[in-house]
Amino acid sequence: MVVNRVVKVTKRKTTRKATVSELSDSAMMAVLESKRLETKTIDPDARRQLVAAEAYFFAERRGFAAGNEVEDWVAAEVLVDSRLKQQVA
Repeated sequence: MVVNRVVKVTKRKTTRKATVSELSDSAMMAVLESKRLETKTIDPDARRQLVAAEAYFFAERRGFAAGNEVEDWVAAEVLVDSRLKQQVA
């Protein structure tokens, strides 16, 4: 069975940020913990790229099901920061 879907693409300049109420308790704790780490030893753009790649892998393992993007990103930040901290230590 083949399903074709037409999607109209429009440019939008607004970005949606997750609010505190949208984060689960574990995700919020992960964000708070990750902010304690010192990430001055790596270029912020390089760190963002590492986090984006890890978040992609988390989403891939879930089958790219929608609804957990913020949790994927937070978990990726924690993982990347943990690895960076291990390298510095």
